[in-house]
Amino acid sequence: MRHFLTLNDFSKEELENILDIAFDLKKEIGNGISSQKMKDKSLAMIFEKSSTRTRVSFEVGMTQLGGHALFLSSRDTQLGRGEPIKDTARVISRMVDMVMIRTFKQSDIEEFASYSRVPVINGLTDEFHPVQLMADYMTMIECGKIDNPKVAYIGDGNNMAHSWLMLASKMGFELSIATPKGYEVDEDILGTALENAKISGAKINILNDPKQAAKDADVVTTDTWASMGQEDEKKQRELDFKGFQVDTDMMRLAKSDAIFLHCLPAYRGQEVSEEVLESSQSVVFEEAENRLHAQKGIIVWLDTHRG
Repeated sequence: MRHFLTLNDFSKEELENILDIAFDLKKEIGNGISSQKMKDKSLAMIFEKSSTRTRVSFEVGMTQLGGHALFLSSRDTQLGRGEPIKDTARVISRMVDMVMIRTFKQSDIEEFASYSRVPVINGLTDEFHPVQLMADYMTMIECGKIDNPKVAYIGDGNNMAHSWLMLASKMGFELSIATPKGYEVDEDILGTALENAKISGAKINILNDPKQAAKDADVVTTDTWASMGQEDEKKQRELDFKGFQVDTDMMRLAKSDAIFLHCLPAYRGQEVSEEVLESSQSVVFEEAENRLHAQKGIIVWLDTHRG
């Protein structure tokens, strides 16, 4: 049985296979065909962190696959508070066919998975956001950005930056991450990516200059400067991230046909300008839709690899 906790757990071929399934399912829906690959099966969705896109995409995705999604908010469960995580995992996994968790600590979701009888999907933790990167890469494929692409991630060295490291190091493309000093990516996660890169041929650049990262990029991406739980740091971060906004001047440094990605929600006038978000180079809403299809690919792949 396999879980989807981080992209590092998968080979390049496995990730490509998941996306092949996702593209097939997207085509089916586009043709008015509702697959029944998860008919009469249930997905428990545990949310310790709130979300719009994650809940809607997983819930609609299970419906389109013929199954059912059960929403459990932080008010409905006590993940790690009160009942031990291992007990919650052993109870819930006896009642459903798959579990998606959006929580804080990566260690919590890993503990849950170690006691679960069914596949567990990481819907976001403080360390990683792997389902988002599957949607991002799916969007890159649709836009023709997979032939030795150069990707520039500009912003905080957070879970999105970590997940870009995992994707690039597995797929073998060039990634430049530019963060302000003091906001760099986790050294251990970077070390893992560099080890992977020795095999895949990926080129990883860690910078503090966003303009250097954006130069000649095929893909430019960013994330909010203050993630969930960092609201108290917002004012200080706005000062520290001065010069890191992806605006038209930044995009001009990239290739003329470069695309802009953002996992959303976007704060216009902070990490990205209104002009860039609404420009013809922006594919953020296509990217958001692909969360639905990429996650269906993950669900179906996991269901067929349960052993």
